[in-house]
Amino acid sequence: MIIDVVTIFPKMFDAVLNESIIKRAQAKGKVKFHIHDLRDYTSDKHRKVDDRPFGGGAGMVMRPEPIFNCVEKIKSKLKGRESKTILLCPQGRKLTQAIAKGLSKLNNIILICGHYEGVDERVRKNLADAEVSIGDYVLTGGELPAMVLIDAITRLIPGVLGDKNSLNFESFEGNLLEHPHYTRPSNFRKIEVPKVLLSGDHSRIEAWRIKEAESRTRERRPDLLLPKLRRKNGQD
Repeated sequence: MIIDVVTIFPKMFDAVLNESIIKRAQAKGKVKFHIHDLRDYTSDKHRKVDDRPFGGGAGMVMRPEPIFNCVEKIKSKLKGRESKTILLCPQGRKLTQAIAKGLSKLNNIILICGHYEGVDERVRKNLADAEVSIGDYVLTGGELPAMVLIDAITRLIPGVLGDKNSLNFESFEGNLLEHPHYTRPSNFRKIEVPKVLLSGDHSRIEAWRIKEAESRTRERRPDLLLPKLRRKNGQD
């Protein structure tokens, strides 16, 4: 997979892309990143990427020309390969594990990091294939959401994680939060690990984990269980 990021703050990505699983994914050849400085695609000597909004109002709006120039140049190098252009903004669909899974199957993704009061609407309507938000709050720009999306996607690419089975037991798989985890020592400050986990009986352990995951989900995120209940009642 190749992920291109369009941003006015390219250095923000240095640490994130060169640590942990994302770094190892690149070393394995599973993913490549190209970070594009949007100011390189401007046509004025001041490398201006924003301007005042038509109609007045507070703040500045990102101009369409540099964004179109950058994305079109990226696409020209894809040699006809299919790509998806995503605008990171508060108005987009809220990021879910299902969205991350779908994106992880693509060959090329272009991420546009919004900034200021937002981007010119022509970018949203005529350039972006989709819009994604990481939550119902406002950040300074789209760089941090882009990093979150990159992390969520990269770890789902086949061969990136060491144990392929680890993806099957994560939060949000099957609309459940993840079950509790324990490790050594089995008795810490007189707080003991549940005995079933020490039994060696894998069927009992699996049943315990499912029960705990369902209980935790009912307690903390009952909204996740609604789709499952609808399917059970034949409402979908």
